[in-house]
Amino acid sequence: MAAALAAVFVTWTLAIPCVIAALFFLFFFRDPHRESDSAANAVLSPADGRVLVAGAASADAAPPGSWQQISIFLSPMDVHVNRVPASGRVTRVSFRRGRFLPAYHHDAATVNERSEIWIDHGGQMIVARQIVGILARRVVCRVEPGAEVRAGDRFGIMKFGSRMDVFLPLSATISVSVGETVRGGETVIAVLHS
Repeated sequence: MAAALAAVFVTWTLAIPCVIAALFFLFFFRDPHRESDSAANAVLSPADGRVLVAGAASADAAPPGSWQQISIFLSPMDVHVNRVPASGRVTRVSFRRGRFLPAYHHDAATVNERSEIWIDHGGQMIVARQIVGILARRVVCRVEPGAEVRAGDRFGIMKFGSRMDVFLPLSATISVSVGETVRGGETVIAVLHS
């Protein structure tokens, strides 16, 4: 609309930046359909991006207890819609204000603005943490405690480059490695064991 108004009332050269900005936002906020036919005990990637951490959880970044951790960095070119990593019941949702360090920075998990959802998957807890980055200034989380969720369901979005951390029980088998590219709602990042 701004581009059309600029073209009609001012000049076409002013309309060009408006068109470019509109195309960028359409690209950034895209929400492709995703399907997974994975097993019930599979943990799906909650986001598109590149795996930064896959293994033992960093003690200063993890929730209280013993965990394994998978961290995914989302560049501005990745889809930023977030998906539920495992089916179950949401037991807790929290939001914490913080800083805006680059999302790939080691301290981002502990000092940046973030939200968490805790999912009880048949007695096993999975934690998904949305973390903003230097460009991302807002996380949107659309689930509430008590909600029954399915792996791959949409639950929120992070605005611009960001990071997603997933904390898993020690009994889980991680199936991705550092540097690997994953797709939200499709890539199996771990398998849960009873």
